[in-house]
Amino acid sequence: MGRCYPHLSLEDRRKLAKWREARMPISEIADRLGRAPSTIYRELKRNFFDDKELPELNGYYALNAQDMYEKRRAIHRKMIVHPELKAAV
Repeated sequence: MGRCYPHLSLEDRRKLAKWREARMPISEIADRLGRAPSTIYRELKRNFFDDKELPELNGYYALNAQDMYEKRRAIHRKMIVHPELKAAV
């Protein structure tokens, strides 16, 4: 049984970062990862590292993207949002 809402894995993010650095078109990256191009665009937009003080470091980095993803996921976990639920369990 497959995943109904598959998230990008760290390995997928590493491939994405490597292919973006090689200037590969988004459509080809999407084909290679088996995803829709909109998924790739959304991933790049959501997890783009932007530093105002050091603009030469701006870009997409796989480990940074994975960390940002995990932080967003943690915000929505029920046990964190509802501490009284955690205490009851």
